Amino acid sequence: DCGIVQKTATAIKEAVPELLIIADTCLCEYTSHGHCGYLDVNDLTGRVLNDPTLELLKKTAVSQAKAGVDIIAPSGMMDGFVQAIRTGLDEEGFQDLPILSYAAKYASAYYGPFRDAADSIPQFGDRRTYQMDPANSREAIKEIELDIAEGADILMVKPALSYMDIIWQVKEASYLPVAAYSVSGEYSMFKAAALNGWIDEQKVVLETLTGFKRAGADLILTY
Repeated sequence: DCGIVQKTATAIKEAVPELLIIADTCLCEYTSHGHCGYLDVNDLTGRVLNDPTLELLKKTAVSQAKAGVDIIAPSGMMDGFVQAIRTGLDEEGFQDLPILSYAAKYASAYYGPFRDAADSIPQFGDRRTYQMDPANSREAIKEIELDIAEGADILMVKPALSYMDIIWQVKEASYLPVAAYSVSGEYSMFKAAALNGWIDEQKVVLETLTGFKRAGADLILTY
């Protein structure tokens, strides 16, 4: 309850109560190894122990809810994380608090600038043991079906720029709102090209965001 995200959410709600707050519910920024949960210490590939991590995610989500967060957005891609968080929230009286699930989150190179800024690069191995293979589109539909069954309210596709086909497939396969996350690598490419005078930044950004919308995104998260 004393974490920086919880304190910040409470402060924002006190200062601007009408502002909607979405909390990224993950653990990678708080672990020394940079992975998204408890690790199997005997496995140097970075294999996360799924079930113990679910219990910690549940506690984290509840603490964020108590701090005033309006939407819980788990991003760690643990199996069963939506159900675990939904159960935890319901038990604490937050039955109406929505979950924006990172339902189709790929093990992408586009996260690089954020990981540098947040100092959250895995110290060994990588996140491919729990994030999705960029070449696999069928898994995205399987993942969103599981998240829907577990109680997700919004489905996220991350990243966005190279995954517009996934945004479209998720939109076609689900009745839930679909969110697209345009990540740090996408932002950095636009900024670098604009600084070099190669593109009209505003026009390219708006054209790209329009592409996300055209692909089926109901919400867009972006830098």
